[in-house]
Amino acid sequence: MLETRAARTRPPRRARGGRLLLLGPAFVAAIAYVDPGNVAANLTSGATFGYLLVWVLVAANIMAMLVQYQSAKLGVVTGKSLPELLGKRFGTTGRRMYWVQAELVAMATDLAEVVGGAIALNLLFHLPLPVGGLIVGVASMALLTVQNRHGQRHFESIIIFLLLVITVGFLTGLVLSPPDPAGVLSGLVPRFEGSNSLLLAAGMLGATVMPHAIYLHSQLAKDRHTGARRTPETLRRIVRATRWDVVCALMLAGAVNIGMLLLAASTLGGVAGTETIEGAHAAIANTLGPVVGVVFAVGLLASGLASTSVGAYAGAAIMHGLLHVRVPLLARRVVSLIPAIILLTVGVDPTWALIVSQVVLSFGIPFALIPLLRLTASKELMGEHRDGLPLRIAALASAVLIVALNAVLLWLTVTGTA
Repeated sequence: MLETRAARTRPPRRARGGRLLLLGPAFVAAIAYVDPGNVAANLTSGATFGYLLVWVLVAANIMAMLVQYQSAKLGVVTGKSLPELLGKRFGTTGRRMYWVQAELVAMATDLAEVVGGAIALNLLFHLPLPVGGLIVGVASMALLTVQNRHGQRHFESIIIFLLLVITVGFLTGLVLSPPDPAGVLSGLVPRFEGSNSLLLAAGMLGATVMPHAIYLHSQLAKDRHTGARRTPETLRRIVRATRWDVVCALMLAGAVNIGMLLLAASTLGGVAGTETIEGAHAAIANTLGPVVGVVFAVGLLASGLASTSVGAYAGAAIMHGLLHVRVPLLARRVVSLIPAIILLTVGVDPTWALIVSQVVLSFGIPFALIPLLRLTASKELMGEHRDGLPLRIAALASAVLIVALNAVLLWLTVTGTA
């Protein structure tokens, strides 16, 4: 019997299923894009400027896709993580100095995420912030135990589940308060309204690409695919699957971020006190009802739990790659939890802590982004999987914009203009 053209061109069912099994690492990395720091920025943008800055999140998501794809491809093709490759290129002193800044980035990330989880527990159960931070830390240890004992695949499954909880938690309000279609379309047109909107856009776009996500994604892709048979065709198939993994994961994360801005634009405009997560939650609960408020807080809790676990994972990957020291994930979790608990105990304002953590992250972005672009553009290192000219141009433009905006944001914050 002759096969039809469709039958000849359609991938076998087993091949399609196998492709799905290759997905996962990007969903773990995508947690960095829906952490409590993003929640605060998106809600503030929507509440203050309505739909004006929707285009910023769209552009930021496209940039994130480029960067995370490059990181994942680097791990797949070379079988090494970005920290490992950098560790081989530096001397002992260089590796240690590079590790210091990367470790500060990881700790700043963890600080923001523990604080966000503590705020969620305070909103849900009125727990004191230090107690909430401790609970978040213990719960993240449980998640990391899964990774230690059962491997990356089970850890990915839990993180993907939490990402779905985050999605439901942050987007449920849109069902009851849908955005204005005309407003959304107008928000896709790049423009600003005064210096405050420019400053907020710099914060949203400049802090989108998280350094720890760049370091970690290469490690996740490497760990997942190291055991694959390294024939040229197999490697091409994995790279193609990696591309789809990144697109699917970052589209979901982008939808969550844009949805939060739309929710704030449709419900929080002109409401006082929405410059903090607690204030925004109160306004959402008052406007849309206590059930939506609870669902939102649950999404914030899932964001804190997932992102702090991923942050600890990233810290371990950075230390192993740069210092060649393998520290147990649980030990790292305990050590990195201490600064957050201290800050919450002494009564530091949580919103201020989130701002400081973003400033620290701004320092680390060029150190992760620029080496990544150089490595993925290397014919010697990447072979046929070297970035093509269009990708190199787009990635370079994105890197210049991200670094420039982070420099602007950092300057304005330090000088007190922000």
